[in-house]
Amino acid sequence: MATFDKEALRQVALSRLEEELSTLREAAEATRRAATHEESRPENDKDTRGLEASYLARGQAKRVAETEEALHLIRQMALREFAEDSLIAITALVTVDLDEVQRLYFLVPGGGGREIEMQGTKVQLINPASPVGRALLNKRVGDDFELRIGGARREYEILHLE
Repeated sequence: MATFDKEALRQVALSRLEEELSTLREAAEATRRAATHEESRPENDKDTRGLEASYLARGQAKRVAETEEALHLIRQMALREFAEDSLIAITALVTVDLDEVQRLYFLVPGGGGREIEMQGTKVQLINPASPVGRALLNKRVGDDFELRIGGARREYEILHLE
């Protein structure tokens, strides 16, 4: 099983989030301009273009704020090393067998749901708010659990921890 430099993994995650943030900021600014443009003013009481554009701008601004918060949390997290018999917690790098396929999860305090690549291996960022993140917390190597995701029952076994 390959071992990973968690600081390098953090830097890859931060780089990915920074790229996303740049794109999100550009989109949010363009949508904000469109929402406040004179062409977005309603022509009659049934015209909702401006209202819809303002809802979209608000949603995009929220995504910008969430991504900024994830960047902050990942920058500030104290990286820990885990022994094979440790309880899983934030900054754990966990290898699981998911329905006979090995997956690698990096538990982070924010920015979950993203996949990054390190040393040719895909690493899923997950946080404790996700079903898998919640299920992994405080478990150990050798533990297993089941989750029902999208109506399907998925079986997980924890194989390795670092």
